[in-house]
Amino acid sequence: MDPRTTEADGKVQKSDVGVGKANGVGSISNKDMIFRADKIDLKSLDIQLEKHLSRVWSRDRDVQKPKEEWEIDLSKLDIRNVIAHGTYGTVYRGVYDVQDVAVKLLDWGEDGIATTAETAALRASFRQEVAVWHKLNHPNVTKFIGASMGTSNLKIPSRNSSIEGHSSLPSRACCVVVEYLPGGTLKQYLIRNRRKKLPFKIVIQLALDLSRGLSYLHSQKIVHRDVKTENMLLDTPRTLKIADFGVARVEAQNPKDMTGETGTLGYMAPEVLDGKPYNRRCDVYSFGICLWEIYCCDMPYPDLSFAEVSSAVVRQNLRPEVPRCCPSSLANIMRKCWDANPEKRPDMDEVVRLLEAIDTSKGGGMIPEDQTNGCFCFSVARGP
Repeated sequence: MDPRTTEADGKVQKSDVGVGKANGVGSISNKDMIFRADKIDLKSLDIQLEKHLSRVWSRDRDVQKPKEEWEIDLSKLDIRNVIAHGTYGTVYRGVYDVQDVAVKLLDWGEDGIATTAETAALRASFRQEVAVWHKLNHPNVTKFIGASMGTSNLKIPSRNSSIEGHSSLPSRACCVVVEYLPGGTLKQYLIRNRRKKLPFKIVIQLALDLSRGLSYLHSQKIVHRDVKTENMLLDTPRTLKIADFGVARVEAQNPKDMTGETGTLGYMAPEVLDGKPYNRRCDVYSFGICLWEIYCCDMPYPDLSFAEVSSAVVRQNLRPEVPRCCPSSLANIMRKCWDANPEKRPDMDEVVRLLEAIDTSKGGGMIPEDQTNGCFCFSVARGP
């Protein structure tokens, strides 16, 4: 090509810059090249610069301050011993900034076992739980302290007590920190009292705590979706507090947006079991089952499999059998709450009023099994 000719793309005109230095030989250096301004994509350069600055800003922000308003300072968290194992993780007792706390650790499956989709679902579930929990403030809802998402430097006590030091979760584990309640779960409390039963006054107190907590959640447009005695915790004065918001979600404007089996068999409402649209009244149904459980200190459907319970609740209107010794004022609340038609179930604020109106001064609780005049209310048949 003639050195005096012009490049087809118009970027460099060789006749202008020459082909050499003083001796007339050599190649064109970068500093000698001339670019036409009308050929430069300034918009693209702006976009690239903006992306670069954004990455730098994000990196600096991660180092300098928490990513979210609920993010905790891990340097203040001291994780101690295991207190429970769940479906999605392990619960430890610990201390955060001199306060006794429970620490729920979630392993996002980044150990080569879980699929990418499963890991993504766990992360989404974690964000959902935190987003719901950190805004709540009620005496019958477990107090949220904070959380850490995608943290690789958590100090986890070793499972082997003979090994000193700490073990680590797979990279990018996360945790939720809440107040520690020494009374354990409501389920454990009821099991401990299975033989001697509970005084009627305590039955109503526990029922009121649970109903008030649920009424508050519903007032915040939150559906818990897994109301059961295992998800209720007790503090030292035996105040009940609702916990575990792993499947809670803000109630959809359109009930058709809330479908699918979410919850625990035995407590799940018929419409949920049947895959139909549902709303906050699925919690009311679950409350009715919990109310029976609190009164009886027993498990519903002890002789049936999960599959049998699921089918019978939907198709045969199966419900726990209400003991004949149960006061009608309480029995009526149970039956209203677990009505097959969600629209006929009361709202939780109405349940609170009904429970507050019950007179506990004359007793009415289940009679302990070891007494000669024990209550023989139960029969083999189970029905509404």
